[in-house]
Order: sequence, then C-alpha cells, then structure tokens
Amino acid sequence: MNSENLSLQGLVFEAIEIARDGHVLTITLNRPERKNAINAAMTNELIYALDYARQERGIRVVVLAANGDVFCAGGDLRSMIGATDKLRSNVPKRGESDDISLRIRHLYKPVIAKIQGGVYAGALLLVCNASHAVAADHAMFSAPEIKRGIWPFMVMAGLFRLMPKRAGLDFIMRGEPMTAALAEKYGLINEAVPAAQLDARVAEMAQGLVNLAPGTMQMGLRAFVAQEDMAFDSALPYLRTQIEACLKSADAKEGISAFLEKREPDWA
Repeated sequence: MNSENLSLQGLVFEAIEIARDGHVLTITLNRPERKNAINAAMTNELIYALDYARQERGIRVVVLAANGDVFCAGGDLRSMIGATDKLRSNVPKRGESDDISLRIRHLYKPVIAKIQGGVYAGALLLVCNASHAVAADHAMFSAPEIKRGIWPFMVMAGLFRLMPKRAGLDFIMRGEPMTAALAEKYGLINEAVPAAQLDARVAEMAQGLVNLAPGTMQMGLRAFVAQEDMAFDSALPYLRTQIEACLKSADAKEGISAFLEKREPDWA
C-alpha cells in the first residue's frame, strides 16, 4: 500500500453515496434511473471509495448497497458504444472498470454485498468478489450477455471461484435468470432473506465482523487470496509463515490475553 492520504473532503460523488457509521462504510450505488448501470463516474467513484476504505484503519467492514429496485444492471451499454454523460463528479480517476474487482479482492477487509434487487451482467463482478453476499429472496441474478452477442469474460474470473463449473457454464451460456434461492444453493450468495429482513440481517453481519480482530482479519484475507491459486505443497509452507507472523501480532496477543483473563478483547 502506498503512502497516499486520500480524503473525501471537497469531492462531489455523482453515481454513489458514501456513509460511515462507526467502523462500517456503506457505499451505495446511486443511479436508480439507470438501474445503477456502471458508467465512467461510478467506476471512478467506486475505485476511489474502496481505496479510501483500505487506507482508513478505522474502517473494518464495507457494505455495497444500492438505491432503487435493481442492485445493478452491469455496465452501461450507452457508454460502451461511445455515448457520454455530462459529469458533475470531480472524483479523480484511479483505474478502469476491471479494477473494481481487484480493489474489492485486495481490500483485505470484509465486503458485504447487500442485494435488494436484480443483479445483471457485470454487476456479478461486485457480488462474486465481495467476501459476503446477502440478497432479498425476490432478487434475480442474470448473465444475459450472450443474448446481446457478448460474453461475460471478466465475470468468469470470480464466478468460477464460487459456483460449480457446470452450473456456472450453464448460467452464462444460456443467459437465463437465476433465483436467489438457487444462487444460495450454488454459493453465489451466502443467504437469501425476506426483503423486510435484509437491512437487519446485513447490519447484524457487519457488526459481527466489526467485533472481530481487524488486523488478523486483514492478514487472513490477504493470505486467502495469495494461497488460492498455489499448489498445495507451496500453500502449506506459505501459510505456516503466516500463522507464525499472526501469533506475534498485537491482535493475537490481545485475543489470547482476553481469553485467559475472561474478558472481551479490545481491538483498539
């Protein structure tokens, strides 16, 4: 991580909203009139917000939410064919659309996708790379690109790390929608809940994660990403170095002391 000091001061966010409550940062997609389709402004703003979340030690959990009836319709097809919107956003550009997935994956903090409505096409990049995903039970999931003569190339990187191969291939080859119940069955989301319970369930999950050792959480998530594609014989020695480092950390010392002293740990 570099030595930049990112700030939200003076920035105009046009396509997302940002709200912080204690240790939880909620990033809300805010183009409901366009079904929260990802355009240039949203790309820039999401990347900046995720970089800010990674920088801020006090932010322990990120929630990705959305306004409107649709979570996200994927990439804005208008912008894909060269149409541009007049932007008020003054958020600096820090990457391209594929960098959103990389930012989520390398945030090394819990990221909960709070899915209140449909997830389409490139929106699966957000869901697949979040550490957790909870959906309203009426939400539908779809990779309809094949019906537009397009293939969801980048989506595959995350999708097949979650879903069984045949189920995932069928999903993207036919472009047919999947229910939240089926998405839960195939591991695309953690759980589907009644819409009226979505806010409470995500808040409960976020708070549960906030209460856990933040430094250890980052170390563990970094190791998870690093070892995912290693051969077993390489992964095990690497993970041994990580547990040795973890046991020397302030979080481990505090956690063990709290256990022995029969008190709650203080992850200051």
